[in-house]
Amino acid sequence: NSMKYDFDKIIERRGTGAIKTDILKERYGRDDLTALWVADMDFETPGFITDALKKRLEHSLYGYTAEPEEYWPTVMKWIKDHHQWEVKREWITYIPGIVKGIGMVINAMLEKDDKVIIQPPVYHPFRLIPQGNRREVVYNPLHENEDGSYSMDFDNLEAVCDDKCRLLILSNPHNPAGIVWPRETLERLASFCHKRGMIVISDEIHSDMALYGNKHIPFASVSPEAAACSITFGAPSKTFNIAGIVSSYAIVPSAELRERFFGWLHANEMNAAPLFSPIATIAAFRDGEEWRQQMLKYVEGNIDWLCGFCAENIPQIRPLKPQASFLVWLDCRSLGLGHDELVDLFVNKARLALNDGETFNPDGQGFMRLNVAVPRSVLREAMESLCEAYSLTLRS
Repeated sequence: NSMKYDFDKIIERRGTGAIKTDILKERYGRDDLTALWVADMDFETPGFITDALKKRLEHSLYGYTAEPEEYWPTVMKWIKDHHQWEVKREWITYIPGIVKGIGMVINAMLEKDDKVIIQPPVYHPFRLIPQGNRREVVYNPLHENEDGSYSMDFDNLEAVCDDKCRLLILSNPHNPAGIVWPRETLERLASFCHKRGMIVISDEIHSDMALYGNKHIPFASVSPEAAACSITFGAPSKTFNIAGIVSSYAIVPSAELRERFFGWLHANEMNAAPLFSPIATIAAFRDGEEWRQQMLKYVEGNIDWLCGFCAENIPQIRPLKPQASFLVWLDCRSLGLGHDELVDLFVNKARLALNDGETFNPDGQGFMRLNVAVPRSVLREAMESLCEAYSLTLRS
């Protein structure tokens, strides 16, 4: 399958109901913005997925469906081939979305007064879901290293954790900082949580998008302790740009946790995959490797271009080079702007829609998250416009 895929192609998404483009007005107050926020890609969903869906659409009857026989074997083979993790069939089940999955774990597994630990700056639903389900959120912020990278702060984890902390939500790879967690960090986390009888949700949605030769390590695979206390979430949706086709799954090696969590899912029929999810998943994981490799190369090219551009033209913005995924955490603190001014610079002056740092961290001001999964021409125009807006700000 030596297809050459085209990632320079501009796909007009406005008017398709895309969250990224079609709710800009309500989210940013204006809709004349280049959308670089929501974490889906502006690259066309690959043809082998569309073809598989079309083939099913030709049979014009969309009744109740059973999961295709090759569904889970295909997923399990992909995980083994890419991450050397042997998942057993009974460990895995469909879930209707990873964010929803977090809410389900909280409702199925936690008491009313149990607390949830998160490690900001981190994907904001990790905070919003426990809060929305009336659980206290405990913060264990990542430690910022000299070079702008992050590591886990185990001393602080020890300090903030009490016996009401029953769940820790791990972003692996980490969003927004693009960290591929090292094995020893994951082992240490597993031992800490297992000892205290805490569950770890490992959100591994970006696992198939490690960059620059980095290697993703599934949390549950690092030790018997990790396997015993973990619920892992994964999906083909980020990698193959099919987030609108909800195709997530949960992997739970522990029989005890499975009985509780899968039992709850089953009782509420939350584990039943809708018609198109397995079809898209099978096509992605069966035919998608070539596309995935080319897409990641293109994303690396965009990141390299971005880092070079900032160094040369706007060194006050320091991109943290991600080890995984297409999200770049921009350190804008050297611009010397307050939160509102920073947002104003990006939105009203440069006409760009990014996620601001406070989304991911209550005290995360001075940062912006940039989605570089766009055609290079779009990224170039966006950054030139930012540069121009900043120099006008300086002049005024």
